[in-house]
Amino acid sequence: MQLKNSKELFSKAKHFIPGGVNSPVRAFKAVGGDPVFIKSAKGAFLYDEDGNEYIELINSWGPMFLGHAHEIIEEAVAKAIGSSLSFGAPTRREVEMAELITSIVPSIDKVRMVNSGTEATMSAVRLARGYTGKDKIIKFEGCYHGHGDSFLIAAGSGAATMGVPDSPGVTEGTARDTLTAPFNDLETVKQLASANRDEIAAIIIEPVAGNMGCVLPDAGFLEGLRTLCDDENIVLIFDEVMTGFRLAPGGAQQVLGVTPDMTTLGKIIGGGMPVGAYGGKKEIMDFVSPEGPVYQAGTLSGNPVAMAAGFAILDHLHKNQQIYQEADAVSTRIVEGIRKNLQALGLNYTINHIGSMFSLFFTDEKVRDFESARMSDTYLFADYFKKMLEKGIYLAPSQFEALFISHAITDDIADRIIEVNFQVLSSMHK
Repeated sequence: MQLKNSKELFSKAKHFIPGGVNSPVRAFKAVGGDPVFIKSAKGAFLYDEDGNEYIELINSWGPMFLGHAHEIIEEAVAKAIGSSLSFGAPTRREVEMAELITSIVPSIDKVRMVNSGTEATMSAVRLARGYTGKDKIIKFEGCYHGHGDSFLIAAGSGAATMGVPDSPGVTEGTARDTLTAPFNDLETVKQLASANRDEIAAIIIEPVAGNMGCVLPDAGFLEGLRTLCDDENIVLIFDEVMTGFRLAPGGAQQVLGVTPDMTTLGKIIGGGMPVGAYGGKKEIMDFVSPEGPVYQAGTLSGNPVAMAAGFAILDHLHKNQQIYQEADAVSTRIVEGIRKNLQALGLNYTINHIGSMFSLFFTDEKVRDFESARMSDTYLFADYFKKMLEKGIYLAPSQFEALFISHAITDDIADRIIEVNFQVLSSMHK
């Protein structure tokens, strides 16, 4: 595989961009080597600057659910561009977008459009604080909610201990207001709530985690959080930036049967354009300015081109809901094929899977939280990643990222992924 142009571009990029990339995981530091620079994509395939073709299982970290360069989205964007790229004023399409989202996601009475998932989660937490009049939040180890200060907090030494900054630039004051619990550990959450009674504004969680790999909630865990929030007047926020409109039209909350007070969205709702949103109960959302006292604004919020792309994909998915079953079926085909490969080779690695998301963990232990995810052999994963890449399969360049299946992956493509997986695992375990 020739990567001469990618290497030259990365070398040049490091002179002008911190680390040579505009988002850290793209640098391939978790797997070693230099990143591949992508030139174009179509359907289930990526093409790099050296002309190599890859079957890809990232899909821009989730948004490209229909596959790359889908004609419905491209046509909507092309039409919108003809009317100008931005107005900084209200438009018909953002009203239609909000109406569509609230009609599909039952827990959302009103929604505010923003420009990224990070912006959505930051705004949701501020709103929860303003609505409740309380300052502290509870988050979970391994759940990623963007790079807002409140979310870059590591766990303290005990259940009643405040978190500590996980990145330079995050103040101790912010850390004091952020409490951290292990994912799937309801008892610790209850202890935190008890030790900080009447101080907790919100619990924010990925209902299905995607940033420690794909990790599912244990039976009763989310239900327990719902009950606790009801009892303690805490706002329950589901971060569905990844899972919203991917696992089902109503997201993970529809699949898992637990209703949050607020939901954050992103990725798929932009169809590949930079879009985020947060929404929820009317009484909470009416606290947002200009209706209420909690301020949040954005020049490009509700951008007409982004709204055109987002409306196109959401409307298409709403009218063609068999797409979910078809994507889930292909995902299951891939996962079951990998399971058979592992069995045939006598390997006992772990696969977590839900809908069109999955992760292969290089550990024989059940992965149900960040601690168990960290038991995975990341060196072995790095070897696996490189060998899969060499054979034309583009995976997330980190053990701790979920994989995403697009509707563009056919059974034939799925079988090719399974075949390459067997070849690679065989070569790793001779």
